[in-house]
Formats: sequence, C-alpha cells, structure tokens
Amino acid sequence: MLMPYPVDLAIVILSIVAAAFFAGAETALTAASRARMHALEMSGDSRAKLVTRLIGMRGRLISAMLLGGQFVTIGSSAIATSILLTLYGDHGVWAATIIMTALIVVFGEVMPKTIAIAYPDRVSLLIAPLVLFFVTIFGPIVSAVEMLVRGVLRLCGVSLTETDPSVTGHEELMGAVDILHREGGVERADRDMFGGLLELAEIPVSDVMVHRTKMQLIDADLPPDELVREAIASPYTRMPLWRGEPDNIIGVLHAKDLLRAYVAAGGDASKIEIADLALEPWFIPESTTLRDQLQAFLRRKTHSALVVDEYGVVQGLVTLEDIIEEIVGDISDEHDVAVQGVRKQRDGSVVVDGSVTIRDLNRAMDWNLPDEEAATVAGLVIHEARAIPEPRQTFSFHGFRFEVLRKQRNRIAALRVSPLAPLATGTQAPDPEGEGALGD
Repeated sequence: MLMPYPVDLAIVILSIVAAAFFAGAETALTAASRARMHALEMSGDSRAKLVTRLIGMRGRLISAMLLGGQFVTIGSSAIATSILLTLYGDHGVWAATIIMTALIVVFGEVMPKTIAIAYPDRVSLLIAPLVLFFVTIFGPIVSAVEMLVRGVLRLCGVSLTETDPSVTGHEELMGAVDILHREGGVERADRDMFGGLLELAEIPVSDVMVHRTKMQLIDADLPPDELVREAIASPYTRMPLWRGEPDNIIGVLHAKDLLRAYVAAGGDASKIEIADLALEPWFIPESTTLRDQLQAFLRRKTHSALVVDEYGVVQGLVTLEDIIEEIVGDISDEHDVAVQGVRKQRDGSVVVDGSVTIRDLNRAMDWNLPDEEAATVAGLVIHEARAIPEPRQTFSFHGFRFEVLRKQRNRIAALRVSPLAPLATGTQAPDPEGEGALGD
C-alpha cells in the first residue's frame, strides 16, 4: 500500500521551516543588544520586554531552541527516509541522508542564522512571543535535561555556579566601545572621553598632578607690593604660599580674595594681611584615585589640593580641571600657558617633552603605549632602559623607537618617538642595542 506522500512531504517541509525558526531564534536572541532592548522597553515596547526576559534566561532559551530544532530535524529525517526506502529500497537510506543533509544545512541552519545575525534586534522583536511560547512548553523537559547535565558535570568536577572574575564590567564596556570605534560607530573623541571616565578609578592623582618642579609658589614673606605683583602676573587663580622653605606650604591664596582685599585697602598693599586671606592647604596622599578625588572635590566644594608622598613631602598640585581633562581632553583658556610638549615632524616622528604624560601622548597620536610602570614618556624610557640615558642614545620597545634629544642634569628633557613597523607576531621585541647605550 502506498504511503500518502503529499502529506508526508508537507510534514517534511514544515519540519524544515520549524528547524529554521528554532535555529534563527537561537542566533537572534543570543546576538540581540541588551542595551537597545532596554531602551525600547523603557519607551514602552512590550515585545522588547519579552526579548529582555528571554535574554535573562539565556540558558533555558538555548536549551529549548536546541530541543525543538533537534526534534523536528530528526522527525523530518525519519519521514524522508521512510518515503525513500519505499521508493528505492535500501538505496533510499543514502538518498535520504544526502537530500535531508543538504536541505537542513542550507534552509534549516545557514540561511536562517545568516538572516538572524544580520538583523538580530529586528528578528528578536518579531519572534519573541512565539519563542516564549515554546520555552514555556518545553520548560519541564528542559529542566529535566539541565538537572541531568549538571549532575554529570558535577561528577566530573565542573561547577556551573562559579562566576568568571577575569573580565570586569569596566573592561567589558571599554572593549565594546573600542570595537565600536574600530567599526566606525563611535568617534575617537567619544571613545577617549568614555575611556577616561571609566579609568578614573584606576589612575592615581600623582599621574595627572602638576609636579612640584612646575608649581608656581609665592613666598609669603615677600613685601606686600611684590607679592601682589606676582599674584597678578600669574596665569593661575590659586597659588600656594610658602614660608621659610618651599616645602613648608602654609596656605593657598585665591586671586579674587587678594583683589577684593586690595580694593578694600584703597590700593595700598601694605594694609593687606596675606596670612589672613590664605585658605588652609588641603593635603592628599599621592595614591588617591581620580574618582575618589573628584568626589572629594565635590564634597568640599574646592578645586585644588596638594599631593604629598608617604613622608608628607609635597610632590605636586592637582586641580579639578586636571581630572576633568582626563575625561574630555585638554581644556585651554585665554590665560593658559601654551606648552603642548608634543610636536609632529614631517618624517612621521614626534618630538616630545620628557614630562609629557603617556596618556596625553596616546590621546594626541592615537597610540597605545603602556602607562602601568611610568606616568611620563621620560619615565617609560628610564624604566625600559634600566638606566638614565644620555643624549643621542636610542631604544626600541613596544613598537616604537625612542631617541633621547636633550637631557637636563638627571632628567630627560626631550625625545624623538617614531613608530616601528609591526612584527609578524603583532608584538615588538626590544631592540638588542636599545637595551644598552648606543653611542654615536
């Protein structure tokens, strides 16, 4: 008796369509953007709420889709084999294997997954209600399978309850933003701003402070007229006052307070008591992170603090502007001293002041020099060279060539930095000559 082939063929076709649905649903819902779904959910999209719910139970979702896909695939293969066995005898097994493999791979796997990976959010929103129905229907079977799998893994010493602490939320966000920048979805300035915000918790104030050698201090024992002239001539609003020796900071003078007192004294500087105008200095340890210091600035409603080391010696000055510049980049106004410290050359190299921070150089040139071991370019060269180099010495590391141009006492004043061609392995090994001194 002949089998009702039209009905069986219809079942096979519907099974392949169902297999395509399960395969595409699994791919789309695992690739859908949680951030976009959350935004749509906040705007009142009910389907986005379903997608968010499904993504939240990703393990059960994948198991349900795999179960549905395997069920219809095996069922359609069995029916097709039965039909072809009736028609061609034993050769029907080979025919069924070849035909069903081609149909399932092309139409039940590759095509739906290709569409789903190209439009994951759109496909997820479209199929979410139907997927939730199957996840609910298959729930008891999936739960039983999960219990069996966990039991077998537990016998093998594998625990699924432990979380992987290798990647933090900040690192994941930074990686996502960097990928979007490379793909053209995020501008470089936006990437740098977002990265600077996330890195505030990792950067100590010592990396962004104005070093003590560059601080503009005022001697509190100067004659009042000379002190007023120095304060007015300074491009800064807040100036530390010292007495006896520069390390003995007794207060911070605010230019506005000085001008008010000067006007109140009728222009007679001798009537001004500088010590009474000075604000109490605020000392912070150099290990304080920028995030903590930013919060402290907001709480105290002040804009500057003096940075000290473990011995209480003043190392520099950090301001609110220094922290904000780590997020938004350099902020210049009409009173800033125009000292950039980074000068591009026609040959592609860059002449850099030794005091320029590595992060500023990376931002200016879109480089990736490491800043874990040193804050400045000069510090990086000294760290890698394990010595204080002399002028005209060159070193190669981290994919760049560093040539010392000028030295002041024991400090590297200027360098020439040139990118090197990357190695085949993608990393730059240290120049054997660069590890020691290169003479003329």
